[in-house]
Amino acid sequence: MLVLTGLFLFLIAPRMTAKPDMSAFKGVKFAHRGYFDNLNSIPENSLESFEKAIENGYGIELDVQLSSDGVAMVFHDADLERMTGYTGKVWEYTAEELGKMKLLGTDRTIPTLAQAMELISGRTPVIVEHKMDRVDTAVCEKSYEILADYTGDWCMKSFDPRAVMWYRQNAPQVIRGQLAQEYWKVEKYKGSPLYTALSFLVSNVVTRPDFISYKYTDSDNISLKLCKIMGADIACWTLRSEQDYSQVKGQFDMYIFDSFDINTVE
Repeated sequence: MLVLTGLFLFLIAPRMTAKPDMSAFKGVKFAHRGYFDNLNSIPENSLESFEKAIENGYGIELDVQLSSDGVAMVFHDADLERMTGYTGKVWEYTAEELGKMKLLGTDRTIPTLAQAMELISGRTPVIVEHKMDRVDTAVCEKSYEILADYTGDWCMKSFDPRAVMWYRQNAPQVIRGQLAQEYWKVEKYKGSPLYTALSFLVSNVVTRPDFISYKYTDSDNISLKLCKIMGADIACWTLRSEQDYSQVKGQFDMYIFDSFDINTVE
């Protein structure tokens, strides 16, 4: 039993040595996809939503994936229809084509990662979520080409351990985060041994993340608690009401939120 316990701890352990400084991120409230209001002409993941986050004193969480010509674009969904009305996937269009697409009928368009980081320009910490709807770690390489020269505070995270592992292997100085949840509660993942393992963070053996970003309603997960004891910082996603925040206030190192003004919650 002792051996099995030791093996489990070895598998789920975060980075334990040569840890980067995470002080710029601790206690920060991150506006999910920027401080957006999709109903009032401030689309998610738009340059305007990032400016609004900065104006309100928030960090920024944004999403990145690649265009067909390999440009890092800031966009959440794999499908374009919800936000632009276009059919197809992000990776089926060039950066030029994507850059002309209007977000939710506004005059705002899909920005490149380079444009987003130039706008933010070190004014607030940034979490860059690497999307892996199409399994291709080129999104890591192309994003890092932009981020490597950025002088502000940023870190990466991904649901896909392959993206986190890419940074461990190719840019170990970068703060890296593993996104997860208790997948067995989600219908499409029920019964999957792989996703059950990911729920318990066993992929940490190859990624050794600095922080875990876990669904806030699943915060009793034993692996999450053990990672915290072993020195990992913990972010929660995604709070969408004052009630959500009131439930977890003071329990996490970082908070990711949208749809309300978290600063107004006592």
